Amino acid sequence: MRDETPELTPELLLHAYASGVFPMSESRDDPRIFWVDPKRRGVLPIGGFHISRSLAKRLRSGIYQISFDRAFAEVVEGCADRPETWINGPIFDRYCALFDMGYAHSVEVWAGDTLVGGCYGVALGGAFFGESMFSRRTDASKVALAYLLHHLGRCGFTLFDTQFLTPHLASLGGIEISRASYRSQLAKALMTEAKFDASAPIADPYCVIQASAQTS
Repeated sequence: MRDETPELTPELLLHAYASGVFPMSESRDDPRIFWVDPKRRGVLPIGGFHISRSLAKRLRSGIYQISFDRAFAEVVEGCADRPETWINGPIFDRYCALFDMGYAHSVEVWAGDTLVGGCYGVALGGAFFGESMFSRRTDASKVALAYLLHHLGRCGFTLFDTQFLTPHLASLGGIEISRASYRSQLAKALMTEAKFDASAPIADPYCVIQASAQTS
């Protein structure tokens, strides 16, 4: 379902997420916004992230460092830095506003002082709505997701919404559910108390790997 709306506010965004819809734009240069309500929804079960042997090796290597909410705007910019993107100016500004309000969060992957990957999304109750991710080094976005899913589980979240299911997300444990099933899970998640604690200690790679192994 796609309905154009003339104005996008942080409050409208939060209401939309709680209602099961999310905004997109046709391109970076198109200021118009439309709402999307897929018949089939992509979700990544909390605790169900699949860590391959190669990714486990990458996590153990320690070549990347992880942070939460340290460079939100830069992560969104990284996600928009591609030939085709739905992140236009109004969307960028409103998500930065949600970050300032404490609803939007980011995971950053660093190689030294260089931001090489990350992802961001919106938290409401026990639901986390993943918006986008990017990678400038091998497996950087996968590393971001591994830490994010583990962190969400530790913080009490019960639903991780990926909006759509891509082959990439399916390889990481993502599944597709009906709109009705998604709405049911969303309603329960919104009633769950959870807090994205960006100040909590970052789990080391061994903890992330172990958490995935126990649920696979």
